[in-house]
Amino acid sequence: MDTEAQHTERDPSTDTEDGSRSARVSWRRTGFLGVACVLFLLLLSHFVIQPFLIPSSSMEPTLRIGDRILVNKLAYRFGSEPRRGDVVVFDGTGSFVREDPDGNPVSGLLHDAAAALGFAEPDETDFVKRVVGVGGDRVVCCDKDGRLTVNGVPVEERYVMFGDQPSSVPFDIVVPEGTLWVLGDHRSQSSDSRDHLGSPGGGMVPVDKVVGRADWIAWPFDRWSTVPGTGAFDAVPAPPAGGHGTGRPHG
Repeated sequence: MDTEAQHTERDPSTDTEDGSRSARVSWRRTGFLGVACVLFLLLLSHFVIQPFLIPSSSMEPTLRIGDRILVNKLAYRFGSEPRRGDVVVFDGTGSFVREDPDGNPVSGLLHDAAAALGFAEPDETDFVKRVVGVGGDRVVCCDKDGRLTVNGVPVEERYVMFGDQPSSVPFDIVVPEGTLWVLGDHRSQSSDSRDHLGSPGGGMVPVDKVVGRADWIAWPFDRWSTVPGTGAFDAVPAPPAGGHGTGRPHG
């Protein structure tokens, strides 16, 4: 028996509704994944590795303006402390800058999130410098040959910007326990511990204000590398017992 094929026509409006529904689901999924990625990066940045944008020439030639560095926030989390020669990022509030009243909390939160992802310059209270003295060290500049000395041993600072002196400001300080004496590699362009000799704290940075150690240069791609280490302090002995004190300017 012949049967006649019956064709069922589909309502075009149904296709449109299905397409719109699929598009909404796709956008929701994309938005969810985007938010999840941002939250993951923020958590990673807060606890493990944080990108920082270098805004000045104070650490040249080691770090250049526009470099994005990755700061290892676990470097000093498990009992270890910054060592001489480490390049560190720290919060200078209370040592390099005064406590400021709170600003707009919303804009501050947005800026902090952008800075945490490496898309904005770090807070004005964040600094990147090289550790030159740790607790108990006597740091002097300069000796008769124009070199910086730590615990009486001259330091060959090959990382200092070519043409710069170790310091144009003479100093003779003893670093108190629990603090650091830090300098920029581009000494003539760096506002560092030397500039705060007369301030409360004498230019010392509390160890607990250190955010982490700058371990990698992540951007631009042609600069991708680890932050160069240094053996400049290998011959420096431990500070003498009972050598703890407070920073004092050179007389």
